[in-house]
Amino acid sequence: MDAPTNLDALWLPFTANRQFRAAPRMLVSAKGMYYTDDQGHQVLDACAGLWCVNAGHARPRIVEAVQKAVATLDFAPSFQMGHPLAFEAANRVARLAPGNLNHVFFCNSGSEAGDSALKIALAYHRQRGDAARTKLIGRERGYHGVGFGGMSVGGIAGNRKLYGNLLGNVDHLPHTHDPARNAFSRGQPEHGAELADALERIVALHDASTIAAVIVEPLAGSTGVLPAPKGYLQRLRDICTAHGILLIFDEVITGFGRLGASFAAEKYGVVPDIMTVAKGITNGTVPMGAAIVSDTVFDAFMQGPPEAIDLPHGYTYSAHPIACAAAIATLDTYADEHLFERAAILAPYLEEAVHGLRGLPHVTDIRNEGLVAAVELEPRNAPTSRAYEVFDRAFHKGVLVRYTGDTIAFSPPLIVEKAEIDRIVETLAELIREVP
Repeated sequence: MDAPTNLDALWLPFTANRQFRAAPRMLVSAKGMYYTDDQGHQVLDACAGLWCVNAGHARPRIVEAVQKAVATLDFAPSFQMGHPLAFEAANRVARLAPGNLNHVFFCNSGSEAGDSALKIALAYHRQRGDAARTKLIGRERGYHGVGFGGMSVGGIAGNRKLYGNLLGNVDHLPHTHDPARNAFSRGQPEHGAELADALERIVALHDASTIAAVIVEPLAGSTGVLPAPKGYLQRLRDICTAHGILLIFDEVITGFGRLGASFAAEKYGVVPDIMTVAKGITNGTVPMGAAIVSDTVFDAFMQGPPEAIDLPHGYTYSAHPIACAAAIATLDTYADEHLFERAAILAPYLEEAVHGLRGLPHVTDIRNEGLVAAVELEPRNAPTSRAYEVFDRAFHKGVLVRYTGDTIAFSPPLIVEKAEIDRIVETLAELIREVP
């Protein structure tokens, strides 16, 4: 694949486009653990693409399933119509989900999954005759996509500041990042469960009768890899249950093996009322997302005349046949290769390796859980500049990591080998020493 000669037409997301065009990083192919750039260099994918390619790139079963699907049924409408792959994919996802999360609403991304979950939560209370429950509670430093709902409950200031007031009737829990007590934690931090009690203060301020849902990430990824403190999620669950508030887990990053279990909800033993997923559901091959809802939530909509539309919401490409084929083949690949179990086995090795960076210049914190880790760096003269320089130099050394703020994050495909973990960490160590 030839590199383009004109880069002006495309507006890249979450990118300094002028900086990129001056020195583009161009990927032209991928297989297994590696990308190939436009100069023919192999680049170790330490990010699973964008937290999504959990089974590695160009996996034959997934490729063949997509090829077959596009030649058999390239599109089918999902409004008042169905196709077999949609029901098979939904059944497979529901069987994997914990507790009574047995019903799957398909969409096309984590952003759409987040907005769908929020709409379902609001509609659920209205269906039950509790229409006063309209307030949504997010969390500082949370990320739930780029739709207006997701941005409103999200708590990353840089994602919000250009867009005015967003949705009203939203409040936020405090974030759980507490470096004074939890710096260099291995896995879930010991301190911070009590931060969930802020929800009781929000309930006291607004009254529970006005609150529809709370949405959190079990591990906040985009803000810099912040695992929930021990006991925090269960405390949120207990408070929500006591006040009739729906609890939504955003598992767009943590779902499908990233933490060494099907979902963070399974790993931590805390089941929400709604769970949002995307990314790893199709191994990143075809865009897809979903809101997975409990029997209780679903059954609230199955009232009234059977000919009435129960949820006036959806997308042209909901349950797209090609995405469904990719999802089924992806889930088969995860199961046949025991990739979730493999992630759990490899997690201690990654933890030991990344914490070996402690004590290097400018390293202020290291965080990890499952097969995801982050190294926080002391800010330089301009925020993010040191982390960006490490990211850029790593790419030119053949390792793709991510940076978010002053944090370097990596989350390799679950097929990663120990030698590749070593290479990722050794490359970061070299660059952290070099970058002033």
